[in-house]
Amino acid sequence: MRFNKAVLILLVGFCHTDVKAQATRWPVQQAQAWYKKRGWLVGANFIPSDAVNQLEMWQVGSFDPPLIDRELGFAESIGMNCMRVFLHHAAWAQDPKGFKGRINRYLIIANRHHIKTIFVFFDDCWNDTYQTGKQPLPKLGIHNSGWLQDPGKAYWENPKLPDTLEAYVKDILTRFKHDKRILLWDLYNEPGNNGHFEQSLDLLKKVFAWARTVNPNQPLTAGYWNNDNQMVGINAFILANDDVISYHNYEDAEHHQLVIDKLKTFGRPLICTEYMARKRNSTFFTIMPLLKAQNIGAINWGLVSGKTNTKYAWDEPLPDGSEPKLWFHDIFRPDGTPYEVKETDFIKCLTLTK
Repeated sequence: MRFNKAVLILLVGFCHTDVKAQATRWPVQQAQAWYKKRGWLVGANFIPSDAVNQLEMWQVGSFDPPLIDRELGFAESIGMNCMRVFLHHAAWAQDPKGFKGRINRYLIIANRHHIKTIFVFFDDCWNDTYQTGKQPLPKLGIHNSGWLQDPGKAYWENPKLPDTLEAYVKDILTRFKHDKRILLWDLYNEPGNNGHFEQSLDLLKKVFAWARTVNPNQPLTAGYWNNDNQMVGINAFILANDDVISYHNYEDAEHHQLVIDKLKTFGRPLICTEYMARKRNSTFFTIMPLLKAQNIGAINWGLVSGKTNTKYAWDEPLPDGSEPKLWFHDIFRPDGTPYEVKETDFIKCLTLTK
């Protein structure tokens, strides 16, 4: 996801915020005990290579179990044990029963590959409107040209939408709240991105409240991703309500460690749910050892290069669609060959040896 240029460092004083945690937030000891049982978590943000966005992954006409099976096999082959996967409420609204069936089908496949799943409900990144049905083709050489916010600006334009979103969240959580194949629930990806800032705090508060009402067995999180001074309220709420703290960082090891040091002060397990941007020196070689040494979950952006075009950098489009000199994200080509064998060999050295 697009990362604000500000270095990701916690604002001083968050520990002294007036924001109160939900009454049912997991105690620190419970979160630590849960995490201790999981071992080192390592994986990727996953969308199959034939999907340009979340709707194309999940709609009945384009859901592709054989490809999902094949590509999760690539992940298993390098020792990955979890995937972060985005949902979209519009796919649910079309056909709630069918959508839940496809989620279950995905989980069956992932479980066969010994992979747990983090599902993401809402997202403030990229295109702020969505439409069900056939999705647009990717724009040549443009990073995530078809990715969708959920719900995007419709949240403020459609006064009835919050009711739909509440029904969606509660339905999915109720169906899967005891499912051991699900690692945790990521309730909102990068709230406040795309200039929404604290406009997104209302939905962030609501989704946590809805989830606490259902009270799933799995922990709840929303990722800390930006220390912009227009994000103070969102950041304070996240850090006061996460059961397990997740965060994003696409900076080099030195700056990444600064974030870790600050987040550790909260005493909760840490999972980095987005990292790895080669041109920013956030690489498997620089970041994975740092995370493993501190038992911090390591979930990079991108598994297989495909229609999301995330091998292209955020700020360096190649409109002719030519191969970038240096891939930005992603590990494998669609045929399963690694972008760089030395990378996959290195990943396996960290994941397949104790």
